[in-house]
Amino acid sequence: MIVDGGKGQFEAARKIMAECGMTDIALVAIAKGEDRNAMRETFFMVGKEPFKLPPRDPALFFIQRLRDEAHRFAIGTHRAKRKRDIKTNPLDEIPGIGPSRKRALLLHFGTVKAIQRAKLDDLMRTPGVNAATAKAVHAHFHEH
Repeated sequence: MIVDGGKGQFEAARKIMAECGMTDIALVAIAKGEDRNAMRETFFMVGKEPFKLPPRDPALFFIQRLRDEAHRFAIGTHRAKRKRDIKTNPLDEIPGIGPSRKRALLLHFGTVKAIQRAKLDDLMRTPGVNAATAKAVHAHFHEH
């Protein structure tokens, strides 16, 4: 099993694997090098001192490509989920809230839950949201 991260992630994965009885599976963690520089990755394995592979080692290139693909997939999935969340959420039920005001509220508060908990004066201070819209948002979440 390959873990993307340094010694801390390695130890956490090792502990969980031991708790699950997964002692027959090899575990290696790969941490980016100094200044997050590719080609200087440090590897961690049980029973071995941390080590580096030579810069032109084909195994290093392969592991870097695996990591980069995992990052690409995770980022793409996260972006798609966030885009879906922005398209369909409780803000859509409020008259006067279109895409730009929804985006402004989400950028200012971060999450719909934070918007739901917001006080009226906090909503009124949101850039791009006028007083009438702030009142409509507050009423929607607090007068049900």
